[in-house]
Amino acid sequence: MAVRTRSLVLLFVALAAGGAAAWISLGYLRNQAQPLLQSNAVAGTAVVASKDLPVGTVLKEEDVHLIGWPGDAVPVGLIRTKGEAVGRGVVTTMRLNEPFLESKLAQRGTGGGMPILITEGMRALSIRVDDVAAVAGFVVPGTRVDVLLTMAPQGGGEPTTKAIMQNLQALAAGQSIQVDAEGKPQPVPVITLLVTPEQAETLALASGQGRIQMALRNALDTLPIRTNGARLTTIMGAPRPATLPVGTTPQTWRRNPAAAPTPVAEETIVEGFRGGERTLTKFTRPKPPVPQEEK
Repeated sequence: MAVRTRSLVLLFVALAAGGAAAWISLGYLRNQAQPLLQSNAVAGTAVVASKDLPVGTVLKEEDVHLIGWPGDAVPVGLIRTKGEAVGRGVVTTMRLNEPFLESKLAQRGTGGGMPILITEGMRALSIRVDDVAAVAGFVVPGTRVDVLLTMAPQGGGEPTTKAIMQNLQALAAGQSIQVDAEGKPQPVPVITLLVTPEQAETLALASGQGRIQMALRNALDTLPIRTNGARLTTIMGAPRPATLPVGTTPQTWRRNPAAAPTPVAEETIVEGFRGGERTLTKFTRPKPPVPQEEK
């Protein structure tokens, strides 16, 4: 009987200890989950777009609305009231319900359109182009290009083409500062580029002296490339002389015209003795005829 009583007491104590441990564990877990439950609490408001807005739009009341912003993870420059947004220009494309940041809006009073896209210290310069110069219409707002100039030197000389500027941003194609939503080309007569004042002077001069063309770049390819320019002789090769040097075949001359030997006349000196006197006689052999290239 005593053994049975002792067993019951131990069982009761074990159950009580287990219940106490479970209660303590449950309280601990509730305390850990409390911050997660509180993170859904609204920390403030944010201004978001009521519809898709293109670059250059000057915001009106109907273009924006307020939402509650949860938690404390607030982006830097978040616009919280309509008064901070209305009347300012959009400098990047906005999508429905996208929050406005200071970096996405122009300064108040600067208006909309292209002027708000011109960063401080830069200039917008328009260049007349055709379908070839503008890469068949694929130079659109936001793309980056290299500018090539082709011209003949003053006083004669062979035409030369060289990349005079690299990695310039296109601000507008014609009068459009917005990229086509489907990425279609925009054949236009004028492309506007974002340049420094010095580049603007160079482009204005170059456009009146030769032919301007643009080479489209990959958006991620921003490194400058050193080039020597292209001349007619670098494409066609140096002109071949009317006659080939002695000992040079047409095939050898094509491979390395600069290394071809210069033709010289052959000379022979004959030593002789007459009346006990030594004499030297020089004989000059004419240049042999040069074999002509087989056609």
